[in-house]
Amino acid sequence: MSAIRLLVLGAVKQHGRAHGYQVRNDLEYWGAHEWSHAKPGSIYHALKQMAKQGLLRAFESAPSTAGGPPRVEYEITDAGREEYLRLLRVALSSYEQGLDVRAAGIGFMVDLPRAEVVELLRARVRALDEWQARVTGYYTPEGGLEQLGHIGELMRLWVFSADAGRAWATGLIERLEAGAYVFAGEGGEPFVGVLADGQENPYA
Repeated sequence: MSAIRLLVLGAVKQHGRAHGYQVRNDLEYWGAHEWSHAKPGSIYHALKQMAKQGLLRAFESAPSTAGGPPRVEYEITDAGREEYLRLLRVALSSYEQGLDVRAAGIGFMVDLPRAEVVELLRARVRALDEWQARVTGYYTPEGGLEQLGHIGELMRLWVFSADAGRAWATGLIERLEAGAYVFAGEGGEPFVGVLADGQENPYA
């Protein structure tokens, strides 16, 4: 799974209607260009591709003040909303995804009900536990990891990564169960970290 689809769909959804520069500005504001492949070229490509796939609806707006082609704005479609929620659920529940996908999921988790997010994170922890038990059972020799020479460091890296992922997920579950943040269907407005059109990005 690529984080860019989730990031772009989520950014457009948060604005209601957004042009490519707004999406790019938001993703840079979130630092996504540092922890994902959300670079300008991939953002604009994703917008065009998902418009062709019916996940976004494209609108031509006023011509560019610089004399270029008309600016294109995008809205998420019903099919795009379904795909966005599917990707979001996978990002939160699957331990197999990379850090970029996990980070994108956390960035949009408040679009789901709190109880569902908690259950998705619990599913992630269960999958991590099952994976760790499986790989340590297969690959740990009777004499310990030292029998594998420096290759044993791979197993240590796997186990360390699984332990860190479990600690992070269980900590987040505890904070959510204690009432942190505002989620879909709750009173109040969830935090939305988007920049207004023309607002300067302090991190660009």
